[in-house]
Amino acid sequence: MFAPILRAVAQLGDPALLAVLIQTVLLSAACFAGLAGGSVWFVHHLIAHGTWGWLAGAIGGGLALLAALWLFIPIAVVIAGLFMEPVCRAVERRWYPFLPPPGPAGLLSQGWDGVVLGVRVMALSLFGLLLGLFLPGIGQCVGWLITSWALGRGMFAAVAMRRMSRAAALAAYHENRLAVLVQGALLTAGGVMPLLNLLLPIVGPAAMVHLVQGRLDKSESWK
Repeated sequence: MFAPILRAVAQLGDPALLAVLIQTVLLSAACFAGLAGGSVWFVHHLIAHGTWGWLAGAIGGGLALLAALWLFIPIAVVIAGLFMEPVCRAVERRWYPFLPPPGPAGLLSQGWDGVVLGVRVMALSLFGLLLGLFLPGIGQCVGWLITSWALGRGMFAAVAMRRMSRAAALAAYHENRLAVLVQGALLTAGGVMPLLNLLLPIVGPAAMVHLVQGRLDKSESWK
């Protein structure tokens, strides 16, 4: 069950992925810096025009950074959608060279699917963030599970639909819900950790390729 994400991490040094990895890391880092900087500036701007003290400002800035870390996951999902095809092809080339070429997927279509999935994950992430604020402890756990479900299901379906219909992809998801949730939980945990979250646009699709192929090939021992 952990093999898909372990295989994805093990391939990060593959020359076929290095160029994509550099692009996604730079773009992810820029987005995170902008998101974090903008959140902190917004909080301090409100404080500067209010009556809050320096302690409230420090707490507000810390909460803004935490929110930026949490909301970075939807941004990473959009980036993953933009680079999904070259990542999937690199993984298939190394691990599954016997596979025929997937159906054609245009860059615009992939980008739009990534945006839709990113917006969905963002909405659920915001819901999870609010749960964590109003129900400390249990709310954070529930929020993490919600984001894990949305992230895993969305990425699995996007990768699966490269080689099967939407109906077949959803059926494959239902047959592998636990494994998909595990990958989503691991990706979500990494997505809120600085530096590790920069790898999400590569590791996410790569892990789902292994999971989808495990569904197609019943002989895979890690399926």
